[in-house]
Amino acid sequence: MTRSAAAVAALLFALASPASAQDRGTVNPRPLAPLANPNDPNVPAKEIFGRATAAAPMEARSLGFYSRGCLAGATALSVNGDAWQVMRLSRNRMWGHPEMISFLERFARQVPRVSNWPGILVGDISQPRGGPMITGHASHQIGLDADIWLTPMPRRELSREEREMTSAINIVRADRRDIDPATWTGEHLKVIRAAATDPRVERVLVNAAIKKALCREATGNRSWLSKVRPVPGHNYHMHVRITCPAGSASCRPQDPPPAAEGCGAELDWWFSDEVLHPRPNPNWRPPPPITMAGLPDGCRQVVVAR
Repeated sequence: MTRSAAAVAALLFALASPASAQDRGTVNPRPLAPLANPNDPNVPAKEIFGRATAAAPMEARSLGFYSRGCLAGATALSVNGDAWQVMRLSRNRMWGHPEMISFLERFARQVPRVSNWPGILVGDISQPRGGPMITGHASHQIGLDADIWLTPMPRRELSREEREMTSAINIVRADRRDIDPATWTGEHLKVIRAAATDPRVERVLVNAAIKKALCREATGNRSWLSKVRPVPGHNYHMHVRITCPAGSASCRPQDPPPAAEGCGAELDWWFSDEVLHPRPNPNWRPPPPITMAGLPDGCRQVVVAR
């Protein structure tokens, strides 16, 4: 399988997450300065949505696509649950569509039943009104994506400082060709499988090395492997995406993943030199930031709702 260098560069840019699980937060976050002219059509949408601190008081709706949209009527995941704790509180990205929050609560409680993990650590979901983010994530814009650390929740409540400063565990080998046997365990397979077999889950995004380990170690019914898709990064967390809520006409679904397990040539490509050691392309430039004009019309109402 071959792809152009430009396509590889675009893929790596679109899926890379600078605000990844291992990046630290801050115990004393400072609010962003107000925009001088928020109505300027050239202002990047991320600057507008990144300044929202509360949900839009509207009916819950996911508007647009996972990587180009916004979120009305969001619900915040409780910082502490019986089987979950939210990390990086300073980012204020624990908001999601109510159906995503319901999934996370249900999944977190399932994890101790299928593995020896006491629960999960939850990273970024979405901003209070969704939309593009100032740092990290091309997706997570409509409240239907969530990052779940590949580190078990401890059997005690983490302090605020620990939530901001603790790093997730890297479970991929330094050469990126396989998992690190010092950090990977069979419990990771059980937790990822539990996510992928949930009927609401559309995709589970992980590092290609993790997908390789799952292909090698999964037994019994392996049909869930088709939902587990390899992406750059994601060696500290899995990215879980759920389907558009029923009857949500404003939400644009993603094409279903191929039915095959994805353990053959498609996976091998991720370990080729063009992916692991891409040649710099001096002519490639990242796309311009999305403005409000590039989002669904309904996002304008989401931004101004009070």
